[in-house]
Amino acid sequence: MSRAARLLDLLQILRRHRYPVTGEALAQELDISLRTLYRDIDALRGQGADIEAEAGVGFLLRPGFMLPPLMLSHEEIEAIALGVKWVASRTDTSLSSAALNALAKISVVLPDDMRDSLQTTGLIVPPQWRDAQVGEFEDAHLRLIRQALKSERKLEMDYGDVNEVVTARIVWPIALGFYERSRLLVGWCELRGDFRHFRSDRIRDMRVCEQRYPTRRLTLLKQWREVEDAIYARHRAEEAAVLTGTDRETA
Repeated sequence: MSRAARLLDLLQILRRHRYPVTGEALAQELDISLRTLYRDIDALRGQGADIEAEAGVGFLLRPGFMLPPLMLSHEEIEAIALGVKWVASRTDTSLSSAALNALAKISVVLPDDMRDSLQTTGLIVPPQWRDAQVGEFEDAHLRLIRQALKSERKLEMDYGDVNEVVTARIVWPIALGFYERSRLLVGWCELRGDFRHFRSDRIRDMRVCEQRYPTRRLTLLKQWREVEDAIYARHRAEEAAVLTGTDRETA
């Protein structure tokens, strides 16, 4: 392992810990001597890392330290580039533009050889199917959904189901999923009194309400995940019962 890679690993380990971690524990995880660890700590400090040390307690990295360009590996740069390309081709115009801007900023601070690999990478994101592309109205709705997610405000919308029956809904948005052929709003529906999933291309009209929803979004997200996990577990149990010939109602 190169020293640059080892410094990056050390930095990531320190970032994982909210409380001081001993030098012995750090050295053991990195499989290096304490003497080498102390030199690496000094090297990170020299690059601007605010690492506090207290005898008998350990080391603690204070927030705010940014990775210098050389701390990114070629593989990490490729991963970032691939993710940005996917976002740029499969989200609304605002988020797509932000992704490309972020990639441009990363490119500017990269060393020449890494910048070249960013531009010439063989990792590509294929064009999206025409019938799955984000249309003009859906684009506007996706931006409104993201706005409501950030501000934890209710959404008022007209939604058409698979049979094109349109109903007025007031939804507490908690998540937005981007799939290969569709975008899915997850939220608490006041009309149904339960969590519901809405395809953004079926939203006919939408506005962000001034009223915030009464429960924090992260709390709702946790509740939704618990519901989804329970549904998944039930389906797995049903599949297992069919495969084994067991009647789950009488077993």
